[in-house]
Amino acid sequence: MAPAAANRWLRPEVYPLFAAVGVAIGICGFQLVRNICINPEVRVNKENRAAGVLDNFSEGRAYAEHGLRKFVRGKSPEIMPRLNNFFSNPGN
Repeated sequence: MAPAAANRWLRPEVYPLFAAVGVAIGICGFQLVRNICINPEVRVNKENRAAGVLDNFSEGRAYAEHGLRKFVRGKSPEIMPRLNNFFSNPGN
């Protein structure tokens, strides 16, 4: 019975599904670890929870302004700007 189930689920057509689910689980795990470790609003220790609400705006700003956000800040929100420019301005 086990080989038939393995043959049904391990077909080459199912590999993209496994890859997509694996990437989604990886992204969720990354975000979970990131929030637990460096989010200024999440306090795991009892000592930190006893501090109450802190007004640490600089730490919150540092958390929100991560490297990816800094990288895409000045860029155009288009995926393929040259291709979009080619089809929208044919005279160029």
